[in-house]
Amino acid sequence: GTAELCAAVSNAGGLGLFAAHNAGSPEGCREWIRRVRELTNKPFGVNLTILPSIGAPPPYEEYAKVIIEEGVKIVETAGSNPKKWIRLFKSAGLITIHKCIAIRHALSAEKLGVDIVSLDGFECAGHPGEDDIGNFVLQARGAQELTKPYVCSGGVSTGRQLAAALALGAEGVNCGTRFCATIECNWPDSFKQRMVDASETDTVLMFRKLHNTARVFRNAVAAEVEEIEADKGNDIEFKDVAHLVMGARGRKAEEEGDPDGGIWSAGQVVGLIKEIPTCQEVVTVMVAEAEECIQSLQRNVRRSRL
Repeated sequence: GTAELCAAVSNAGGLGLFAAHNAGSPEGCREWIRRVRELTNKPFGVNLTILPSIGAPPPYEEYAKVIIEEGVKIVETAGSNPKKWIRLFKSAGLITIHKCIAIRHALSAEKLGVDIVSLDGFECAGHPGEDDIGNFVLQARGAQELTKPYVCSGGVSTGRQLAAALALGAEGVNCGTRFCATIECNWPDSFKQRMVDASETDTVLMFRKLHNTARVFRNAVAAEVEEIEADKGNDIEFKDVAHLVMGARGRKAEEEGDPDGGIWSAGQVVGLIKEIPTCQEVVTVMVAEAEECIQSLQRNVRRSRL
């Protein structure tokens, strides 16, 4: 996401977030935060994702410092153990969200003092973890185990899903891939159209044997990675596919508008995306559909009691 997409989601009634590292540098993140404030007076947040990197890791401490210095009120952490980051942000008075792919991780985050949990089901784009638990079970387990509010993340695009998430115990939903297929997203039209044309089977799980599973859109490069992983089996090493999955290659593909030029994250929700609306249209339609779904269920319950 970008500052512009973040602001558009907030202006539409959601909570827009952008990933700090997408800004390219801590000072770039500072500029993005200020840009969001120029575009909206609504609440927004910044994501800090801590993941293994090729070469030197990003300057996470500097990103965190900028987030605090700029007075951001809401931060989402994801990736590795959030202990250091939750304590840092909480001590600065921020509302903290931590993205978790397992109930055990969510319980640990609660013990660390996180305010909100984002429960990320196996359907999600990016890194779904290694437990392979879909949201129909994961969200219901959240209702059983968690004491803090949580949102349903991964595979969400429709109002019916929002209603289902609320019924399962979540306080709301987190949407990523859905907002990548909007007019405000800076992805090339060719990428967006590929999502519209896709089915729910058009994603690939890479790096399974490396225990760092990543879900990406099924394209020519992803197919090549699949082939190499199948050929190497348990002997696969990251270096065998590094030339295909490097971020620089993905960015070049995005700049050239080539959806087959590099890997790009997408969740199974691509099967539900049928058009490229504005962010406002996404939120408005989703909320209206959820309300209608809930009202319809209430009517059915009342009739069943007669």
